Amino acid sequence: MNTEPMIELHAIPPLVVDLDGSLVRTDTLHEQALALAKTQPLKTLLLPAWLMRGKAHLKQQLAQRVSLDPSTLPYNAPLLEWLKSEQQSGRRLVLCTAADAHTAQAIAQHLGIFDEVIASDGQTNLAAARKADRLVQRFGHQGFDYVGNSRDDLPVWKAARQAIGVNAPASVLKAAQEHGNVSQVIPTTAPRAREIAKMLRLHQWLKNLLLFVPLLAAHQFTQGGAWGSLLLAFFSFSLCASAVYISNDLLDLASDRLHPRKRHRPFASGAVPVAWGVALSPLLALASMALALAVGTHFLAWLAVYFALTCWYTMTLKRLVLLDCMTLACLYTLRIISGGAAAELPLSPWLLAVSGFVFLSLSFLKRHTELRPLVQSGETTAAHGRGYVAQDAALVQMFGVAAGYASAVVLALYLHGNTVQALYKQPHAILVTVGVLVYWISWMWLQSHRGEMHDDPVVFAVKDRVSLACGAVFAASLAAAKLGLPW
Repeated sequence: MNTEPMIELHAIPPLVVDLDGSLVRTDTLHEQALALAKTQPLKTLLLPAWLMRGKAHLKQQLAQRVSLDPSTLPYNAPLLEWLKSEQQSGRRLVLCTAADAHTAQAIAQHLGIFDEVIASDGQTNLAAARKADRLVQRFGHQGFDYVGNSRDDLPVWKAARQAIGVNAPASVLKAAQEHGNVSQVIPTTAPRAREIAKMLRLHQWLKNLLLFVPLLAAHQFTQGGAWGSLLLAFFSFSLCASAVYISNDLLDLASDRLHPRKRHRPFASGAVPVAWGVALSPLLALASMALALAVGTHFLAWLAVYFALTCWYTMTLKRLVLLDCMTLACLYTLRIISGGAAAELPLSPWLLAVSGFVFLSLSFLKRHTELRPLVQSGETTAAHGRGYVAQDAALVQMFGVAAGYASAVVLALYLHGNTVQALYKQPHAILVTVGVLVYWISWMWLQSHRGEMHDDPVVFAVKDRVSLACGAVFAASLAAAKLGLPW
């Protein structure tokens, strides 16, 4: 590819395309910084020193240490299709970006549609006026058309023959139109409320209803103060969980983009800028801690344990076979423990044992659901980002079913304790719950075996009619045992 400065005259001016935010629905600099934090966390301490030598130097240092996979990046599909049609018609395409040349060249080579690449070189950050000057030097004033998206592109559009806006905010488009050369606008794909909700994983907040289990299990339904504390605890845990989910998604961009469903997540798909996640995650964590402090120091301590364990899981444990599922079960159980701390209620070891085995079964169920597509496709490789291989699916299924049935055994043994006789007028009614639990565990695993299970079993259960019916019968059995209703 020729990169020597010279002026060329063509019947149709070359089409110059911006990279970050235009051709790709993300910022490669931000993604490289995140990848460095994941793979070489200590090197992130050098970021301020690199930046002090200029943004171009920072980009070069990151590009030398982190290589993004061009095949998985979230490209702007409508723009890319249009560029391919322009290239097929014989038009010269130029990729001109403030990203480092190493990154830009890799993307251009993957796409195979660009005749030339102009990018930052470690000395000059090719953005805004510098980019405009370089293009005028290369093609002459108004000797090119330019595709861009941001306020930094305004000087370039001003120097171009025609301006094409893509993913540009309304204020930027309005400023660009003042130059009178905007010929085409590809509509913006600004994050919608639905994408933001998916980023926060609002549906996962349902899991934090487990905080209320100790209050219900202790039959303290009339404790108004406890309900208030648990409500604060619920939002504290939910904000903490959202912060962790965001961090997990940011660090798992490469893995998610290789997954058939996870590649549609907000950060992986480019629907939400990764910079939003970097800024929002610590703010959510701080808000969570503030609410936890209002609940009490005991609850705050357990929330800190949950946060630390979740971070450890995200960074390391999720890739360790068996330990990953055991950790997930612990994270579920910690919600119940934290609920007890918030309501200042002692926890029964029977409750922790039953719930622990149930959560362990669901954790193995989650892994089995992820492995099943590999089995169906006949692959023998390891699941990306996990320590399991396709052949482990049958064994994981066995572990999960055994853990689920163990929870039913523990629940049955609980019926012989003195606590049951004291709490319930008709303790034998609880026998129904044992049967319901066995049936539900069997049903959930049957759905996974048939390939009808969602990636997250808890989310699946909330939407599944059979699971909801089982929950209703389970609750009705406990109510009958408590109230002494006739059978």
